[in-house]
Amino acid sequence: MMTLGIDVGGTNLVLGQVRDGQIVRRVSTPWFPHEAGLQQTLDILSEQIADMLTPDTEKIGIGVPSVVDVNRGIVYDTVNIPSWTEVPLKDYLEERFHLPVAVNNDANCYAMGVYQGYPEDAKPEVLVVITLGTGVGMGIVDRGRLFVGANCGAGELGSLPYRGATLESYCSKQFFAGTGWDSLSASIAARDGDPRATALFADLGKRVGDLLCTVMFAYDPSHIAFGGGVAYTYPLFRQSMEARLKRDFPYRKSLERLRIDVCTGDDIPVIGASLI
Repeated sequence: MMTLGIDVGGTNLVLGQVRDGQIVRRVSTPWFPHEAGLQQTLDILSEQIADMLTPDTEKIGIGVPSVVDVNRGIVYDTVNIPSWTEVPLKDYLEERFHLPVAVNNDANCYAMGVYQGYPEDAKPEVLVVITLGTGVGMGIVDRGRLFVGANCGAGELGSLPYRGATLESYCSKQFFAGTGWDSLSASIAARDGDPRATALFADLGKRVGDLLCTVMFAYDPSHIAFGGGVAYTYPLFRQSMEARLKRDFPYRKSLERLRIDVCTGDDIPVIGASLI
């Protein structure tokens, strides 16, 4: 069975032909012009899809950075695509290509891609995947199935109020605003022994630790996996994150069983989209 997985990213549209959980062909193309109207964007998307379909393609899965009516496949207020305020994407693509289409939030697709990457004999019971990028995204896989909530809003813990802002402001690339560094340059400085950069990542770890405490109370996961650009700096904030988690989360046995991983493969979102 061939499935076409599509990741609608912030700047690129990535499509992959997926068979048995592996990408056999992958294409990345620049995203729509910001000023493009709805029909123009749908035409561009359709052209890319048509080029990737094969005679044995049986399904299309697409992850979009927005709120999604999962059952009806309607996309609302998509990030970076102003014309996508309310788009019946599932119906449009099914009518055009005569194939089943599934649509979901991109963080949920990422979570399914991470889940797929675990060995069959070691699949997580409850997996929470946290993407630390421009913002904080989250997807929950409970015993092999996505948990999205009633309105595809489950996991939006980054929006919780925190220290006069939100958790997302302190646990993503936004954390580095005003420091004179971005996450990459700060990590280089920290690895070179810069004490200010080292202290910065120690503080980041405390904030991520607070986020994980919230995740533990909300979902009681057996596994947590980090993705996104900030996840590459995990060794720099891990110690203070773990210390914060051990200090503030009261259920020690849960922490003893918890496994924390880092998953940063480029193909994860596309594979996940093929699985929804």
